[in-house]
Amino acid sequence: MAKILVVDDSKPIRCMLSNVLTNRGFTVVEAADGKEAAELAAGSAFDVIITDVYMPEVNGIDLARLLRETPEHRFTPIVFLTTESREEFQSQGNDAGATAWLTKPFSPKSLIDVIRQVVPE
Repeated sequence: MAKILVVDDSKPIRCMLSNVLTNRGFTVVEAADGKEAAELAAGSAFDVIITDVYMPEVNGIDLARLLRETPEHRFTPIVFLTTESREEFQSQGNDAGATAWLTKPFSPKSLIDVIRQVVPE
């Protein structure tokens, strides 16, 4: 099964994501912000990265830009998790390297559906 990096400054969101994904057999690594995620990603390969957009230190869009500059994550699917739905914002995210978007609040089913879209089984 896929190895997934979950990045969110909200511990309850990280826990919920982790629970849903591990119950489906995925391996999950958690990061509390974009800075920690960049450090974890530098030393490990992930099959998909799920990141919140609004975080302190390094936000999700900046994290995507950083990851896209590295050979090991140039093509790693990045799913943005956000409450933001404005088209201009999504355009910035897509330019930074977004593969998919998941809008908060979301259901466990929609999370798994998005993961299945971006990670081949």
